Amino acid sequence: MFELIGKYFDVPGFFRLFDYVTFRALMASLTAMIVTFSFGNKTIRLLMGLNFRETIRDDGPSSHQSKKGTPSMGGILILGSITISCILFGNFNNFHFVLLLLFTLIFGMLGFWDDYAKIVLKKRKGINGKVKLAVSIFLALSFCSLYFLFTPEFLYTKGNIQYSLTSLFIPFQKVPLFTFPVIIAFFFWLIVITGSCHAVNLTDGLDGLAVGNVSIAASTLGVIAYLTGTPVAAAYLNLPVVENVHEISVFLAALVGAGIGFLWFNTPPARVFMGDTGSLALGSALGMTAIILKKEILLIITGGIFVIEAISVILQVASFKLRGKRIFKMAPIHHHFELKGCPETRLVVRFWLIGIILSLLSLSTIRLQ
Repeated sequence: MFELIGKYFDVPGFFRLFDYVTFRALMASLTAMIVTFSFGNKTIRLLMGLNFRETIRDDGPSSHQSKKGTPSMGGILILGSITISCILFGNFNNFHFVLLLLFTLIFGMLGFWDDYAKIVLKKRKGINGKVKLAVSIFLALSFCSLYFLFTPEFLYTKGNIQYSLTSLFIPFQKVPLFTFPVIIAFFFWLIVITGSCHAVNLTDGLDGLAVGNVSIAASTLGVIAYLTGTPVAAAYLNLPVVENVHEISVFLAALVGAGIGFLWFNTPPARVFMGDTGSLALGSALGMTAIILKKEILLIITGGIFVIEAISVILQVASFKLRGKRIFKMAPIHHHFELKGCPETRLVVRFWLIGIILSLLSLSTIRLQ
């Protein structure tokens, strides 16, 4: 909004600060946090009044039965805070910024549909799993199509060399590993978005676990977005320049602020759950950001907690179907540690610490390439 005001009107010198992405990102984060703090209690009362309360599955850890009746669908608070901050401090002339915000909200609508089916329509598993996967793939395909059609083919540059939109970069290497054919690139991008989306969804099983690690990962991607979108910084760090992509650091800062604000109400014992409304939206945001930044492989490190959680489910299902035996006491893996006697709070904090370590490792790849 301030970008548009500055474009059409003369503004006092102080407001020239809004020309700087770093300032707007900081303000977006603080605003999202304040909005979440301010409307958190009101949102919880609203969800309770609408009887949007969590139903706990019988086959989960017995300690989770005490959480039955906790308000869910709190993702609307996170998404609302992000949207308000982006409207105030984002540049809506930036295509990637608008695309990322729009599809994060759309994935949130898919999550809301699933939450509504579980909580209001009393369908234990929500919408049909195949339908949920099909819709998420369709949304991911829509994002990829718009991204590909409206992004210059040679957006990424390093020195005098231009790299294709479908080039694949890997950590610790200055040049891309190879360039995908367009069809293969689309297939790869679909895996990144849907994989990230549902991995965060699987991780959202303990109070504060998912939103805490999403905030950590988004902070890391925000720093990378600013550096890769700033030619001077990118040249110094041997990064390929991604034109104008530093603007999405404003979106990511708003996401981090909203996530931290939500943690105030979501830390153990949680007063509200974000539900699929939040987890599908935030997970897809990480995947889409990685694609825009050409950091799809790095996301495996940055979002390592989500990767581990998803792999634990895949291994558990495969082992049971092939051998008739389970590898873990329960999947995802955080339930395995719970059943081994690790208290929930300790487990969540340890997973946060691992997430911080992985994020620092991700940032180290920038300077070491």
